[in-house]
Amino acid sequence: LTMEDRLCICNMAIEAGAKNGIFPVDEITEAYLKGRSQRPWVKYEADPDAEYERTVTIDLTTLEPTVSYPHLPENTHLAKEGKDIKIDQIVIGSCTNGRIEDMQAAYEVLKGKHIAKGVRGIIIPATMAVYKECILRGYTEAFIDAGCIVSTPTCGPCLGGYMGILAAGERCVSTTNRNFVGRMGHVDSEVYLASPATAAASALTGYITDPREV
Repeated sequence: LTMEDRLCICNMAIEAGAKNGIFPVDEITEAYLKGRSQRPWVKYEADPDAEYERTVTIDLTTLEPTVSYPHLPENTHLAKEGKDIKIDQIVIGSCTNGRIEDMQAAYEVLKGKHIAKGVRGIIIPATMAVYKECILRGYTEAFIDAGCIVSTPTCGPCLGGYMGILAAGERCVSTTNRNFVGRMGHVDSEVYLASPATAAASALTGYITDPREV
């Protein structure tokens, strides 16, 4: 897993019911810290003889694009099963899925295409560094040409703060971390959590879409 993958999984660990999410430090972690850490860091590891309550092994190659339906992240369904769910908006970004890998995934789906009529597309890079990199790589221009709005880094609609606030009855496919009642606006709105690729694909069709089908 890349550091971006690990950061996203740790971010979502709480929503998955965990008390915490931790990845062991390895060479990928150490390479990531070079040039970033402003002070000496300490590596903590589990005891060699540590006993675990349960070990779950997941073959990532068997996983399919999945969407969390309202109003809990654990209410999951395959993206390919959502063709009857029309949407009004997509949000790609936030602390959960706003890194450059996420922007690239959205770009690869949206480049040269245009989002469906009646769908609002909002893209929010997680940091100014990611925002600048999107500009340099041409992602920002492609997003705008696809009919999306590109914002400076902000929580914005994720917590129902501003920009992209949902009205009663509206549905949004979002790459943010929570989809509780009223999370992104009106209590009668619906938030569906998905990956950047799935959100981008859904924007193109106007309904929840498996990114492998566009």
